[in-house]
Amino acid sequence: MTTITQTRPRAVSTRSVPSDPTWERVCRVDDLEPSWGEAVLIRMRQIALFLLSPREVYAVEHTDPAADGAPVMARGIVGSRGDRPTVASPLHKEVYDLGTGECLTDPALLLRTFRTRIVGGFIEIELSE
Repeated sequence: MTTITQTRPRAVSTRSVPSDPTWERVCRVDDLEPSWGEAVLIRMRQIALFLLSPREVYAVEHTDPAADGAPVMARGIVGSRGDRPTVASPLHKEVYDLGTGECLTDPALLLRTFRTRIVGGFIEIELSE
């Protein structure tokens, strides 16, 4: 006699598993002006780049968290608070730390940041899906 054992189907997770981060080449360092923002489009994502020195580049989400996602952060005013480089939104003047995305004028807001690196004179941004 053969016994048939039924097992319950396993639950399959529908959560997406983050893929490995990848580095995307966006432009030459020489393409950017110091202390001036430029917007780039990478994988359908708008990112604002800021060159503060030949070896210091920051990348943040181009959309303004305080202005219903208006794509304006590359037009922000670059400055600093102490030794922290900042960008002020051109619309409502909220000030964000370029390294952490922390809003220094409204703790409820956060600007997404991206890691950058310079390889062979080109700026690369780390993206993960």
